[in-house]
Amino acid sequence: MPKEHSYEVRVTWTGAGGTGTTNYRAYGRDHEVTAGGPPVLLGSSDPAFRGDPQRWNPEQLLVASLAQCHLLWYLHLCATSGVVVTAYTDAPRGTMAETADGGGHFTEVVLRPEVTVAAAEMAEKAAALHEAAHRLCFIANSVNFPVRHEPAIRVAPA
Repeated sequence: MPKEHSYEVRVTWTGAGGTGTTNYRAYGRDHEVTAGGPPVLLGSSDPAFRGDPQRWNPEQLLVASLAQCHLLWYLHLCATSGVVVTAYTDAPRGTMAETADGGGHFTEVVLRPEVTVAAAEMAEKAAALHEAAHRLCFIANSVNFPVRHEPAIRVAPA
């Protein structure tokens, strides 16, 4: 029987501002995301939808979740495959399309990890492990749009 994991968070709207949702412009989009342990995450909507640009929005968090999941699987696979990663950064980009009814959906996310490995003989395997990480990523397996990756592998200076 497969293992099941559950994840609980609390989202609390903090943008009522005394008048609540009396109209579309009357209320703030600010909210807090909490869970047992980590610090409070300050959220809002995308600035295009009257959100606070100083706070995280759900679209950014979805893109970040995909990048984090890929990173964690990738590092696991490298560690168990003898590939020594000494640095890893990613600058992912998600694209969302609005629909005529005001809704929308993501059309794709492109992960762009830049990985540094300890030795040149590790570079080929390091590049190949991105495919395996993608196949195993819990978040990528849960979305209904393409998640691509365009990795760059570098060798650490001697």
